[in-house]
Amino acid sequence: MNMISFMLVLSMSLSIILTMLNFWLAQTNPDSEKLSPYECGFDPLGSARLPFSIRFFLVAILFLLFDLEIALLLPLPWATQLQSPLFTLTWTSTIIILLTLGLIYEWAQGGLEWAE
Repeated sequence: MNMISFMLVLSMSLSIILTMLNFWLAQTNPDSEKLSPYECGFDPLGSARLPFSIRFFLVAILFLLFDLEIALLLPLPWATQLQSPLFTLTWTSTIIILLTLGLIYEWAQGGLEWAE
């Protein structure tokens, strides 16, 4: 029996053993917490007219903006191989400076403080 077939048999055996252990040791009696619906931290059985925190929306929008801006920097390793890498690095520096200034502005305005 060569090494590859031995490793194949070993990995398949280990997979079968672990799968059987999972079925055997798994907890099959769910409690009331697992059976209750979960709606992003809100009580699904309560009133739907409760006021919602504007801070949550502000943090979510800030995350989306910064995430989108960071996605613009992802092709940089390939962009440095262009004919004018100095131009690419200038635009990159501009984007990073704008992100940093936006973060400093939000921090100074208190937009990142969760409790007032």
